[in-house]
Amino acid sequence: MRAKTPSESLTVLTDLVLPGETNFLDNLFGGELLARMDRACSIAARRHSRRTVVTASVNHVAFNNSVPVGSVVTIEAKVSRAFRSSMEIYVDVWIEDRQSGAKTKVNEGIYTFVAVDETGKPVQIPQIEPETDLEKERYDGALRRKQLSLVLAGRMKPDDATELKALFTAK
Repeated sequence: MRAKTPSESLTVLTDLVLPGETNFLDNLFGGELLARMDRACSIAARRHSRRTVVTASVNHVAFNNSVPVGSVVTIEAKVSRAFRSSMEIYVDVWIEDRQSGAKTKVNEGIYTFVAVDETGKPVQIPQIEPETDLEKERYDGALRRKQLSLVLAGRMKPDDATELKALFTAK
């Protein structure tokens, strides 16, 4: 199975924030943004694996800035690391200034998807070969993030989380 680059899974969704999608402060509902992020990540995961994919977890979401009504919001998702059947997808959310066109990063998230066959059983997927410095940084951190999630879920013993432990041990 040929390894793929993160750019092969790149998914960009651009949309307008309408009044019916906002709260009383005229900002996009967080749940609406999560749904958009999940859709972009799902497409990126499917592009990478070429299989049916399911959301396994939302590992991290940072609502750093609000997204006001009328904003043009762009969601960029791509696979940051692939494991046996699961993959981590990093998603960045940008808004575009209406006058200048300048883009500002407002949110980010990390999702985990699993590729499955027609019976829902996990299947093997291609590995990732990061190219850019940012892709390499996200790739390197993915195993630590996975180990942390497994430890917190009780599915891995802390002593077995070697990459995570290396952060706290002297070299």
